[in-house]
Amino acid sequence: MMNTIVHSKEVRKQLKLGCVITEKLCKMNRLEIDNILKIDELNNELEFEKATSILGRLRWMVEEDSSLEPVRQHLFELIEKYESKNWGIEAEISEEQIRESDLAEKIVNAENLFVQKRKDLIKKILKENEITQKDLGKILGHRPNYMSELMNGVRPFSRDDIIVIHRLFEIEFEVLIPPFLKKEVTNHIKSTLGELKSKKVRLKIRDLETV
Repeated sequence: MMNTIVHSKEVRKQLKLGCVITEKLCKMNRLEIDNILKIDELNNELEFEKATSILGRLRWMVEEDSSLEPVRQHLFELIEKYESKNWGIEAEISEEQIRESDLAEKIVNAENLFVQKRKDLIKKILKENEITQKDLGKILGHRPNYMSELMNGVRPFSRDDIIVIHRLFEIEFEVLIPPFLKKEVTNHIKSTLGELKSKKVRLKIRDLETV
């Protein structure tokens, strides 16, 4: 009876932990295009770098889809606000802040490189199969502008999108799925691995890279 009670408490504890983790993961994608207008401010250097990168893409994407203009404008204001608050006074900029900025820039550059390579490969294979990006959008059930957002990395491909593209064109999953982890995920993994009795399971720094 006692063992059953202990087991029940442990199950509830694990379920509660799972709910907390799930809630955190749901809050991670602040800079997905559908969430940008809901943001009041950028929280750190990584968000600042990601926002700057997205703004650069939106500048020319707005020419094809004017509905993105409010998003572009709000993102511009968020960037200006963060820059003024955190980089406005040179004497107050710390070495730690500079290191955080350098790391964030490397992470975002790596993510951008991945998105560009994926985009180039998909376009190449579409051309070989005499299919346009618009045709692919129809297959996936997306409007042309939405498809452009996916290809340019301002919106993530869904699980179904990835599987369909993989099966249609035999593109490897590792080329389609970004290999980067969110900060909350890496923190959880590091914490959990530290609590395990076994010390055989460890991830390299590159495996814990964040986006």
